[in-house]
Amino acid sequence: MSSSTPVADGFRMPAEWAPHERTWMAWPSLNATFTDAEELDSARTAWAEVARTIRRFEPVTVVVGPGGTDSARTYLGDGIDIVERELNDAWMRDIGPTFVTDGTELRAVDWIFNGWGAQDWASWEHDSKIAAYVAERAGVQTYASRLVNEGGGIHVDGEGTVLLTETVQLGPERNPHWTKEEVEAEIHAHLGTTKAIWLPRGLTADYGTYGTLGHVDIVASFARPGTVLVHTQPDPAHPDHEVCKEIADFLRTRTDAKGRTLEVIEVAAPTVLKEDDDWVDYSYINHYLCNGGVVLCGFGDAERDENAAAIFRGLFPDREVVLVDARPIFANGGGIHCITQQQPRV
Repeated sequence: MSSSTPVADGFRMPAEWAPHERTWMAWPSLNATFTDAEELDSARTAWAEVARTIRRFEPVTVVVGPGGTDSARTYLGDGIDIVERELNDAWMRDIGPTFVTDGTELRAVDWIFNGWGAQDWASWEHDSKIAAYVAERAGVQTYASRLVNEGGGIHVDGEGTVLLTETVQLGPERNPHWTKEEVEAEIHAHLGTTKAIWLPRGLTADYGTYGTLGHVDIVASFARPGTVLVHTQPDPAHPDHEVCKEIADFLRTRTDAKGRTLEVIEVAAPTVLKEDDDWVDYSYINHYLCNGGVVLCGFGDAERDENAAAIFRGLFPDREVVLVDARPIFANGGGIHCITQQQPRV
């Protein structure tokens, strides 16, 4: 483990659309998130569909709990690599490493993981060690950051700009004694970024029981340098209607690390507003880019699903856009981006 920083050694985080070596995922097991056999089966079926879809485009490795290989294989089928390691939960975006490269060598950042702000339902004694384990399996050196952070809390354009949310990195649940300047310095030193754009908050449902307290990867993401995709809620009955309008308007006033005023592309949420009397945060922004593909959250909403897919086809004409039903994933607190972590190709 290096005592230096990635930037000091010439490393940075590439954008998600850069070529991948493989995708890493973690396998659901019974815990506070997946509480019974029926719920667990639904989650595993959804996780497996995502894994098999990505495998059409690039290799996939799934980390499963000890003794879980045979069961996982019945869902995943052949062609997907499985490794065993103790797990608490199944959100590889947040517990896995952030890979960085200097163009010829790959290394990894190991953030401090504390269960999304030490939430009372969460356990993380195993998940806090997954980043280092994945880096070891990938055969790369790690940098240990002092910042409590998750992969879903950052999004980069590959040219120096990073999107963050104030309620995540600056929240008292994660980094209570850090100033904004200190957080930015740590982020920049480990991602190779130079400009941070801070969203004031995340989506309403993300502050519920199993929420992350405002991860950016469900609200906004770069589609290319200078262009940001933003979740919008057209229905004024949903509290995110105003939240999203403010975020989109805010981003239109921002410039990136290269001085470009951001182009904002709004992607409307599906029409469903609630599930089990709770507001939903169903979002197409929580997609995953893999080699030659876009794995896009689907919500059984024919018109809105297709509208979102059309936007992504326009932005990524050289990639195949594949919709995967993400409702069983969102039922447990996240989406397709949340359960994946890219390992860049060097």
